[in-house]
Amino acid sequence: MDTNVDVTQYMHGLGRAARDAARQLARASTAAKNTALLAMADGITARETELLAANARDMEAGREHGLDAALLDRLELTPERITAMAEGLRQIATLPDPVGEITDLNYRPSGIQVGRMRVPLGVVGIIYESRPNVTADAAGLCLKSGNAAILRGGSEALHSNQAIAACIREGLEAAGLPATAVQVIEITDRAAVGELITMREFVDVIVPRGGKGLIERVSEEARVPVIKHLHGVCHVYIDASADHRKAIEVAFNAKTQRYGTCNTMETLLVDAAIASDVLPELAQRYEKEGVELRGCERTRELVPGAKPATEADWDTEYLAPILSIRIVDGLDAALEHLFRHSSGHTESVITEDLGVARRFLAEVDSSSVMVNASTRFADGFEYGLGAEIGISTDKIHARGPVGLEGLTSQKYIVIGDGHIRT
Repeated sequence: MDTNVDVTQYMHGLGRAARDAARQLARASTAAKNTALLAMADGITARETELLAANARDMEAGREHGLDAALLDRLELTPERITAMAEGLRQIATLPDPVGEITDLNYRPSGIQVGRMRVPLGVVGIIYESRPNVTADAAGLCLKSGNAAILRGGSEALHSNQAIAACIREGLEAAGLPATAVQVIEITDRAAVGELITMREFVDVIVPRGGKGLIERVSEEARVPVIKHLHGVCHVYIDASADHRKAIEVAFNAKTQRYGTCNTMETLLVDAAIASDVLPELAQRYEKEGVELRGCERTRELVPGAKPATEADWDTEYLAPILSIRIVDGLDAALEHLFRHSSGHTESVITEDLGVARRFLAEVDSSSVMVNASTRFADGFEYGLGAEIGISTDKIHARGPVGLEGLTSQKYIVIGDGHIRT
């Protein structure tokens, strides 16, 4: 694309096209949307070799530009991740269509019926870094929920995103839906982001997915409502009553299953009553995996190889093989730590005590709260949403993994038969 393009003119053109497409999508049948989703999935599967080649170009450029290991992990496409992209689209096609659903329809004393109808948000702008799979996930979720999408991926994933976008366009055309229902911004000029997050006449909501710097910028500068989470400082708390084997396996998985994701555990809290039983074995397994441990003073007495944890460590999202560990005196101390240091993303308790589990579920104020399960399950695909457009730690409209329902709103509908108010 011409690098001398007028960014404002270009972005407004995308916005007008998206607004027109949103009107068409709002009345599109479920069958048409599902046909497009399945065609997109088939295209991604058929073009695996092309997608891998495009991604290899991005990976090579990323290494040359010094991208860190976490960003490279997010950027990489593997055959397994391509299969997961296609499977995510197919799963979205099997989910109930939320658009047009009517609930709470009741007669009022006046004789009218009042209820709520679920409707699309309209035009959704998604800004993301590194992960090219977001292109497919966002396209699929926006399409099924009746929204037009404007996608702005990072320059580091340019070739990967363009290759996936070609599959998306083919899927839309196969279903007779407008190609402008999903538009991938083709220019890398950072000014495009500034335009997208301020185009209130064209865009209804912005979803930023990426590093803290991106999300902070979008939150501060956007004139369009934003669905977001700033960072994921996730915790696992091992209670005194925990089954030792469960505790070790869950805590190990929560940290090591994948490092560069927002639902990876960053801080492990362990009740002092059980610490000597589980921490030494856990530490050996972490160290074997190359995980750097940073602990409080009591932790370092049990794990001599751990480095001293600083106050800043308790608030850090590492996205790397680094883990902070704190020994606490019971549930109240654990809850106090979470109150001060949780980012509101995901926390898990490992316990065999029903009372502890109930208190943890009730008192921990995060978008996902778990009992005896790895924080790595905090994911739209794992929750049965098909995929997610992001995870929200906000408390209004959408919270947690944002799937189809989170991309819709409700309006009141009133049904009468010539009724007038007296």
